[in-house]
Formats: sequence, structure tokens, C-alpha cells
Amino acid sequence: MHVTDPIADYLTRIRNAQMAGHRIVEIPASRMKKSITEILYDQGYILKYTFEDKTPENKQGIIKIALKYDTATKQPVIRELVRVSRPGLRKFSGATDIPRIINGLGIMIVSTSKGIMTDKKAREMNVGGELLCYVS
Repeated sequence: MHVTDPIADYLTRIRNAQMAGHRIVEIPASRMKKSITEILYDQGYILKYTFEDKTPENKQGIIKIALKYDTATKQPVIRELVRVSRPGLRKFSGATDIPRIINGLGIMIVSTSKGIMTDKKAREMNVGGELLCYVS
């Protein structure tokens, strides 16, 4: 299957796995998805992740993500996962114009010339870029 927007596919797989109450979700790997996964982990949205390398049967490699749920309410930690820029309509923003998500409670993931990072880090480093998605 050929996916036109791998990032939207990545986000949808996480959303679907959470709605079904799964603990672990497997996603075909790419460098960008690995960076996003690392950000989600660093920001405490997922429990842990592993990258499985390419094999002859599996050309891309796999990212396995252990989803995080609230222990008391059993609700997923990620409440919202929304794609901002898409292949048909790219959204770019300068360092000073990157939108804040719920007054800084959520994170915007931005693809900059210095790599993929959170909105906060992009503002600190004063770099703008493509607004990939936001998480809250």
C-alpha cells in the first residue's frame, strides 16, 4: 500500500490504537517518524519505543510504540493528535509566529532546517519551519 501522507498515517495509527485500547502500536519507520516518536517520548506522551531495523521482508523497519494511559482513569495520555501541514496544503511559520497549543500545555511539532523539534525549542533557537502536527 502506498501512503501519500506518511505523517498523517502515523498519527492515525496512534489514534486508532488508543481508541481500541491497545498497549503497543507498530508503524513503518522513517527518519521523520523516528524524530516525532522521540519528541513524543521526551515530552512524556508515550511510555517507550523501539526501532526495529530493516529486514529483507520488511524494507522500512518498524517503530514499536508503547502507548501511555492514565493509571486512574485509563484514559490515553494523548488527548489530541492533529496534522497541521498536509501535502496538499503546507503550513509554514516563522519562529515568532509558531502557534501556542493550549497556552503551552500541548506541543506543536515543527520541521525546521535544524531538524524536527517542539515549538518551544524552535522559538528558543529562533528557527521557523513546517508545522507538522500538534499534540495535547
